[in-house]
Amino acid sequence: MAPVIRRLEADPEIESRVVATAQHREMLDAVIERFELRIDADLDVMATDQPLARLTARLLRKLDPVLEAEAPELVLAQGDTTTVICAALACFYRGIRFGHVEAGLRTHDVSSPFPEELNRTIVGRLATDHFAPTAAARDNLLAEGVDPGRVEITGNTVIDALLEVAAMDLPMDLPVHPSARVLLITAHRRESLGAPMRAAFGALRALADGYPDVQLVFPVHPNPHVRALAHEVLGAHPRILLCAPLNYFDFVRLMKRSFFVVSDSGGIQEEAPALGKPVLVLRDETERTEAVAEGVVELVGTDPDRILSSARRLLDDAKAYAAMARGVSPYGDGHAAQRIHAAIRRTL
Repeated sequence: MAPVIRRLEADPEIESRVVATAQHREMLDAVIERFELRIDADLDVMATDQPLARLTARLLRKLDPVLEAEAPELVLAQGDTTTVICAALACFYRGIRFGHVEAGLRTHDVSSPFPEELNRTIVGRLATDHFAPTAAARDNLLAEGVDPGRVEITGNTVIDALLEVAAMDLPMDLPVHPSARVLLITAHRRESLGAPMRAAFGALRALADGYPDVQLVFPVHPNPHVRALAHEVLGAHPRILLCAPLNYFDFVRLMKRSFFVVSDSGGIQEEAPALGKPVLVLRDETERTEAVAEGVVELVGTDPDRILSSARRLLDDAKAYAAMARGVSPYGDGHAAQRIHAAIRRTL
């Protein structure tokens, strides 16, 4: 949201307020500092091992007084987190317009990703303004009965922020071997916890065993179950670096340095292809089908044979690698925030 926030703050005819829930505190602080954002209210809702139901209750309880005090004409939120569904619901209860940035992404399976698919599907019913990143996302919304006049195809502000950060000349402070082919790993999906994630991690360790010139770098999610499994299966390997979660700027630098990415993240499926980095997705389905259709993202699930086969092809076959490393960005051109700002100006 940083690109949108800055555009709104620069508009003398719009009075804006920024509310942070700190659902991802480890990422938030660096973004606030580097993008020079002003936070008007920090709700600080997170607690250790907090169940989703308790997080939802805390968010609604803390958001509602802010909405009551500010009485905004429009509230914006991006993505599919618990923060977004709670913001949309709180606005619905108070009759406040709600604009959903990154609207219309669907897998059509409420269990995958969990709980994000249900979150964004419900938000699609609650939102009054839908800022869809692609034509396919818009089509999903129209198929669900959303008024076409309420949908704007804008691209995704994720790409706006990515291109800005990628152009910054900043050092990367990680012990990455200068000549290694670096594979960036992320994994955190609730639906993969347990045996599926263990199987995927086993395949990644086998990959490191088989390629002396390959280094795996895994910023491990703070979820204690993910952390314990990662250290159990992937720890104590000379070419596997398990590190704490990175701030956004360090993560983008690591993506730029990587050979390819193995991840179950949604956002990385947009970001890495824009940087020319192939992505193997540790999921069986995705809401970001455009990159799969372009051939720059491949779904491999958590099956070890599929993971190893696809990874080895990228490592061993230069033509196969080049076909996936084309620098394709189906999700935006870096001007999504400009389009969202213009749409807001037309309707306020």
